[in-house]
Amino acid sequence: MNFRKGLSDEVEINLTPLIDVVFLLLIFFMVTTTFDRDAKIKINLPTTSNAVTTPSKNETLEILIDNKGMYFIDGREILNNKPETLFRAMNQILDQRGKNPPLVISADANANYQSVVTAMDIAGRLGLTNFSMATTQSKKK
Repeated sequence: MNFRKGLSDEVEINLTPLIDVVFLLLIFFMVTTTFDRDAKIKINLPTTSNAVTTPSKNETLEILIDNKGMYFIDGREILNNKPETLFRAMNQILDQRGKNPPLVISADANANYQSVVTAMDIAGRLGLTNFSMATTQSKKK
């Protein structure tokens, strides 16, 4: 019997198609991801029929009030919802930014009315005269 040693084929794995697929998946997820400015704090703003523009984000002081009455200043949560704590936190930020930046109060549509009034009262005590309430424009039917 004639046993010949067979030619061995080298097994080669081509990684190029795998890298292409992973790269295309990465691009797909990057393109389909939505970036929301208020993704961390979910609030439903009240609606209005007129759209009003606000100053740029860098020069404004923004107070967010969620539906539980918790306060957030420029996206950072305040320790508790006591007026004294909000007063101290706003005072510290005003010392850093200047004494009268534009103030935007963004309150959830289901937020406690007292929480909104408290934020407005503290803004008045701190001498902030230029403030506005954030709303979303209602969809016309």
